[in-house]
Amino acid sequence: MGFNVVKPLFEAVADDTHIGKIFQDVFGKNFKKLKIAHLSFGNQIGFEVFEFVEPKEAKREDNFEFWKTGFFHICITDPNIEDTTKRIVNSGGKQRTQIWELTNGKPFKVVSCEDPFGNIIDIYTHGYEYLWRSENYQK
Repeated sequence: MGFNVVKPLFEAVADDTHIGKIFQDVFGKNFKKLKIAHLSFGNQIGFEVFEFVEPKEAKREDNFEFWKTGFFHICITDPNIEDTTKRIVNSGGKQRTQIWELTNGKPFKVVSCEDPFGNIIDIYTHGYEYLWRSENYQK
């Protein structure tokens, strides 16, 4: 579809590594393993493709299950991640995870929140392409 590969497919597992702890915080105690690719389009908006390895996603009978429509999550960028998180909470949402530093030595942070309707909103402190470029991000 013409997407740019920002960070090639990699596997994240529920372990004691930094990234493993972040994914456990996001997906909860049942999460074990996933594969994720970080992509972008011409406008530099991020697009993530997830494959849940363990536990596996349930297979759909029909690709258009209209009663299950919606998005998995969205992500916004705001350098003032703490204030944005407070605004979500004060508007009836909730903070799902702690505010995580994504790498050592770089000021990149992420938090997962939930709006009042249960939709997941991730907040990054830096632009998607800049954050996930391999020279900036180290697992």
